[in-house]
Amino acid sequence: MKSKFVVFTICALALLALPLVAQQFGQGWVRIMALALLYVLLALGLNIVVGYAGLLDLGFVAFYAVGAYMYALLASPHLYENFEWIARALPDGLHTPIWVVIPLAAGLAAIAGVLLGTPVLKLRGDYLAIVTLGFGEIIRVFLNNLEHPVNITNGPRGLDRIDSMNIFGFSFGKALEIGDFRIPSVTLYYYLFLTLVVFSVVICHRLETSRIGRAWMAIREDEVAAKAMGINTRNMKLLAFAMGATFGGVSGSMFASFQGFVSPESFSLMESVMIVAMVVLGGIGHIPGVILGAVMLAALPEVLRYVAGPLQQMTGGRLDASILRQLLIALAMISIMLLRPRGLWPPREHGKAAPAPTGDTAAAAR
Repeated sequence: MKSKFVVFTICALALLALPLVAQQFGQGWVRIMALALLYVLLALGLNIVVGYAGLLDLGFVAFYAVGAYMYALLASPHLYENFEWIARALPDGLHTPIWVVIPLAAGLAAIAGVLLGTPVLKLRGDYLAIVTLGFGEIIRVFLNNLEHPVNITNGPRGLDRIDSMNIFGFSFGKALEIGDFRIPSVTLYYYLFLTLVVFSVVICHRLETSRIGRAWMAIREDEVAAKAMGINTRNMKLLAFAMGATFGGVSGSMFASFQGFVSPESFSLMESVMIVAMVVLGGIGHIPGVILGAVMLAALPEVLRYVAGPLQQMTGGRLDASILRQLLIALAMISIMLLRPRGLWPPREHGKAAPAPTGDTAAAAR
């Protein structure tokens, strides 16, 4: 127990000091780390659906989009400029604080999760994946076309001029100065995302060891047996969709405030595939593995920028750097799955056969 406390303390201090060290080499590195934390939050949410309940969801990015657009509409001048009754009711505009944003994003995404889960309760495997894939694409198409006859999402142009996250008048969009020491805005967002990730890890761990978590895992292993044991599989599945969606909604609202701009292109099918890959490559159903997979796949494209450039020069510029970077990412994913089929950090195996008896044990049995 004491050794675990020491390890956790060292990790906590390292995570707190990391952006302060990285910002000395440029704020771009801190931005990569902040975005990696957002992907960790998304992967933890999807792990509830895929890892615990065994429901393959390829439309998880839809909840990400719901949270992002919800915050963008509540914290930008778009509604204020397009609806006169809102301008009359709120002459100072909509500036939503963080304690309103997070519950709203979580609640709205949870409702979207239940709406997705209700019609697919009897589906499983490939059929469930296809339906959830369609749901994700429907949300993206809606966001892309809800411009006429009433301009709600501004269509493919997206929403800009989004307020930074604020709490008790403190804005994360402005640098914090403590004496001669200056903490940039991107570093403040890193600490905000880190706080949310730590809180989410605690929630996921408590869920995993709770009666609900055990019910989800029973459904994952054998739904018929779980139902025979008295588990309400319908409600448990809906709860898994709703709980996973809340993580997506919160991370989406954080993404909108961090970027200051959202558009339908940010929530494409490739984003859903990448989030699923993070869970699978890290280790399905294992929180440390999911975090490792999310950090690796979120940071790998940015790190490979520094590899793709020299390789492009070696080929005389015949290969495009972005295509070469995607090729390197694909090769890395294939290599990991060939060498570690259960993921980089899989959970402990359960249900193994008892070890073969030794000579003394066999003799005693005779």
